[in-house]
Amino acid sequence: MNRYDAIVIGAGPSGSTAAAVLASKGRRVLAIEREKFPRYHVGESLIPYTYFPLERIGMIERMKKSHFPSKYSVQFVGRSGNLSQPFYFFEHLKHEAACTWQVLRSEFDQMLMDNAREKGVEVLEETKVTETIDENGTVTGVRAKAKDEGTLEFRAPITIDASGRDSLSMLRNNWRVRDDQLKKISIWTYYKGALRDPGRDEGATTIASIPERGWFWYIPLPDDMVSVGVVAESDYLYRDTRDLEEIFVREVTNNRWIEKHLAIAQRTEPLRVTGEFSYRSRYTAADGLVLTGDAFGFLDPVFSSGLFFALRGGELVADAVDAALTAGDYSAGRFNDYANEMCSGMEAMRRLVYAFYDHGFSFADLMKEHPDLSPDLTDCLIGNLSRDFEPLFKAVSKFAAVPDPLSHGRPLAAA
Repeated sequence: MNRYDAIVIGAGPSGSTAAAVLASKGRRVLAIEREKFPRYHVGESLIPYTYFPLERIGMIERMKKSHFPSKYSVQFVGRSGNLSQPFYFFEHLKHEAACTWQVLRSEFDQMLMDNAREKGVEVLEETKVTETIDENGTVTGVRAKAKDEGTLEFRAPITIDASGRDSLSMLRNNWRVRDDQLKKISIWTYYKGALRDPGRDEGATTIASIPERGWFWYIPLPDDMVSVGVVAESDYLYRDTRDLEEIFVREVTNNRWIEKHLAIAQRTEPLRVTGEFSYRSRYTAADGLVLTGDAFGFLDPVFSSGLFFALRGGELVADAVDAALTAGDYSAGRFNDYANEMCSGMEAMRRLVYAFYDHGFSFADLMKEHPDLSPDLTDCLIGNLSRDFEPLFKAVSKFAAVPDPLSHGRPLAAA
């Protein structure tokens, strides 16, 4: 009974999505999660195209019934506190996906795991995968340590690594490649009772500028809570001190909108910090193994792409694994199309991130000179990434340095 069609390491958004899709196709799936849900996680904002993988796994009605704030737009705030015209998704996307959500990750991730269980996925919580089982160069299963138990062994012809930022495969094989141009640091926390904008702007994601191309996120959450974080270069944030309290308070005063919105609020959580969070795995697959979600890569959070790539990646990898099971071919090269689609989408968003941090770039200047490219820019920002963006980035290159695509991230055999 320890044999499965597929094993998924991690039951976060990407792992639970992949497991749910495979189970819906009649596959016997085991998901192994090291923590006990619900558990804390940052990354609360959905972009519109997360709707479609959520629809695929039957989550839309649950989302509509949830208490998660509706998100209709993104808005930008200058250092002086001046607010831009909100960027309303429905002005471009004529679909109910144009209204998305700001999620409390402890609840959202629990909902995704429960949904996978309901579809027939066997989920083991508080069970840590310690290693993959390699036989003649092919992964054929995993070994894990359950709470208060000895070592357990599970077998499957294909293993999906969805183990998050602490990716088992990247760490074990030294596959993590950081993006040298995106060495940012984030310091964040949570407030209760902060100001919210009126009407449909109440649930908007706000990106508020500070000096040196740094920025704050301001994300409304349920129960009158907001997630607030600052992102900037380490040399800027740590220029005077390494005390997180002093740094955060100092930067709040660098944007009048943030300062005003937090003035009446009470902080409810300690400050957290993480750094150099943009990376991609050197390889996306080996024989019997394929990576997805944060276990494959993560991009700077300025455009809230993390949950999109997790959910979309889970959906795509499940389809690729199902096809591999049908063909009886579990070689790394089998996942080349999956890798190409994931890397293509991440490259489009990565180019926009680079432009955002370029001191000579502004979206307003780009749109003033190239108003015809507004649909392309919007599609990229909302997650419609399965299209050609070369005309957009040819125009962007007149204002900012556009990076070359990363050469890594393909299957081991194909590389």
